[in-house]
Amino acid sequence: MNPATDREAIPEPQNPLGVDGIEFIELATSRPQALGSALETLGFRPIARHRSRAVALYRQGTMNLIVNAQPADIPRVVVPTERPVISAFALRVRDARYAHRRALELGAWEIPVRAQAMEINIPAIHGVGESLVYFVDRYDEFSIYDIDFRAIPTVDPHPEAIADMHYFGIVQYVKPDRTADWAEFYSQLMGFTPLPRDVRFGIMPSGLLLESPCRTFFLQLIEPEDSARFAHMDEHLQRIGIGTPDVLAAVASLEKRGVGFLATDRVKPSERGALTRPLEGGMMFELVKSQPPGARSR
Repeated sequence: MNPATDREAIPEPQNPLGVDGIEFIELATSRPQALGSALETLGFRPIARHRSRAVALYRQGTMNLIVNAQPADIPRVVVPTERPVISAFALRVRDARYAHRRALELGAWEIPVRAQAMEINIPAIHGVGESLVYFVDRYDEFSIYDIDFRAIPTVDPHPEAIADMHYFGIVQYVKPDRTADWAEFYSQLMGFTPLPRDVRFGIMPSGLLLESPCRTFFLQLIEPEDSARFAHMDEHLQRIGIGTPDVLAAVASLEKRGVGFLATDRVKPSERGALTRPLEGGMMFELVKSQPPGARSR
């Protein structure tokens, strides 16, 4: 994914929900300390813990990452296991209540209210598999973390990002011949725009790219090359894409911290991108050449 791509031929997408980026990505695991240690090698820092749930907030630069070890309390959501999985992501929107209502009117599946007394209710819908998509409209002076989380004393609440790293997007695995269905889901409900098939970023060439209506991040839909092997797998959110203006500089900094990167004939670090070796429980992260959203040319 390379934001240097000429966008003049791509129509300006509509943004009916006022989407303004990713507020957080959530990882579910029954081994939060082990996953937390792996995230710290990537530069994330634990800055707060939930007041009533086994949930921690990690941050690096503009990236918020939730580690959720709370047992599932409603049906059809991710159950934390030893292997970490991407269980949810939250979209920043202009009006969370409106965004949620519109999504339901267009056919999205609602989830029951999960907030307890004195907690913020963050509206959400079901996403791929057992994942959730949240809608958040409190992210400026007052955020969703101000009420539900307790800050960890002596920890900098705004740790600097390594090599200007920022969220670039999320990769989703879909079953054979399901790309069009999911492209319609994200386009109709949230205003994402499918990009031409010849538009490619990073070093992972397959799949269809969907650009967010705010033009600050992407979703990548990938169908398996080996459909027989995928027949035993459910559709799911596979990995997180992290942007950086200088991939090789980011790789060098992360390697000094103990992060390994794949280096094979097909996949190896380059100026375009890099893929980490599996971290705790098999979780992998993808680096992609990208300017931070505020620095990208329009």
